[in-house]
Amino acid sequence: MKLSDELGFKTDFEDLFHEAILNVYHTAALARKRSTDFFAAHGITDVQFNLLMLLRYQSDPDGAMKQVELGRMMLVNRASVTAIIDRMEKMGFLTRTAVPGDRRSKFVRLTPKSLKLLGAVEQRYLAEIASVMGALTKTELTKLIAMLERVRERMR
Repeated sequence: MKLSDELGFKTDFEDLFHEAILNVYHTAALARKRSTDFFAAHGITDVQFNLLMLLRYQSDPDGAMKQVELGRMMLVNRASVTAIIDRMEKMGFLTRTAVPGDRRSKFVRLTPKSLKLLGAVEQRYLAEIASVMGALTKTELTKLIAMLERVRERMR
């Protein structure tokens, strides 16, 4: 459905750039709402899941990652990362330990509780996004990724 119809506009867009950016924005908002609902059913947020997945798949072979590295990879403001990690540590999902020789740095690691949660949620999450993104072919997905990368490059 065209965005102008979906939003109940009386007239169609006159500017293609405006229509395109609003399509991206509206699609992202819908994806955010759907992910919020999905993860709430599991007692976490999408941001918390992202952090767990980063630790699971991007950490050192010993399962550790410096907190500052997580901050660079997260899709949130770096200042928010400490608060997110604090909260998740209190929930029992993460542990923090000092980095030898660097008093200001901390290693962050998954706990057995977070691994259990990931075991319960990850496959459901992957199935959910496959269901949504399955509207596109592999070629279309590859093109979409490339196009969004070009747009982000322009925004920087």
